Amino acid sequence: MKNKKTTIFIVIGIVSSTVFLIALGMLIIGDYLDRTFNVIGIRIATLFVAFSSFVSSMLFSLLILLHNQTVVKYNDDTNKRAELFREQTFASANYSIIEFMDRMLIYEESPRYIDRLLLRHSMEFHMILDGLDENHIFEHPESYHFVSLKIPFRVVEGKIVSSITFEKLRFERNGVNYEFVTPLSQRESRAFILYNEHTKRSNVIVNLIISDDSVFYEGSRINEFSKIKIFINIVSLLGVQVKGNSELYFTNPEQIEGDGSNTYKINSSTFTLTEMPKVLKLN
Repeated sequence: MKNKKTTIFIVIGIVSSTVFLIALGMLIIGDYLDRTFNVIGIRIATLFVAFSSFVSSMLFSLLILLHNQTVVKYNDDTNKRAELFREQTFASANYSIIEFMDRMLIYEESPRYIDRLLLRHSMEFHMILDGLDENHIFEHPESYHFVSLKIPFRVVEGKIVSSITFEKLRFERNGVNYEFVTPLSQRESRAFILYNEHTKRSNVIVNLIISDDSVFYEGSRINEFSKIKIFINIVSLLGVQVKGNSELYFTNPEQIEGDGSNTYKINSSTFTLTEMPKVLKLN
């Protein structure tokens, strides 16, 4: 914009100087024009004046155009800033932050959900141990172990939760990390949100797939972990998303429950924002 403005001013200066010099020259040789051309000289002078007026009007119109372009750009910038401010204000008032609490459970996934997974070839509600081949799981499900992770949570700040998705799960045992990731066919791993009428608490459930030879989880023994880190996305009922990670501090189980699940008492959890709340765009 500055270059365009500078160019127009240069053109105006050149044209104005040219018109002024020609007009001054015609004034100096006015007697010669009168003797040589008589009436034609007057017509030439009139034509020059008309042309000069046209050029000056054109330059004035260019200046108006330049001004309008500047105003339009300024208004667009102002509108964008106002829209961004409105979104930030809305997001800051309608986000959700949760806290994991009570008891975390790891147990065998229900066979009906496994059958549905294999029938639909959709891992929308599943995460796989890093390094596994998604297609091989569908082709040879007997070589894999399917478990579910269930964690109660509550909203500690903000609005009601609409959906929760996991980006990554990291379990640590004796310095060894077991990392679960979203399958390549999915953009994110969705989690079930279930409300327990008996305990009056909400629970988030995500299913995990591991190979049979993995020592991550063995149903016949107590599976101890030193740390769990959850990379999570939380969307409020009004469509505001926050990203963060949560670390769970818990007591390892002392025995296997009657249904074969491992129960971990959560002593405390921390939630750290990795991105500020933002309004999700509707598709």
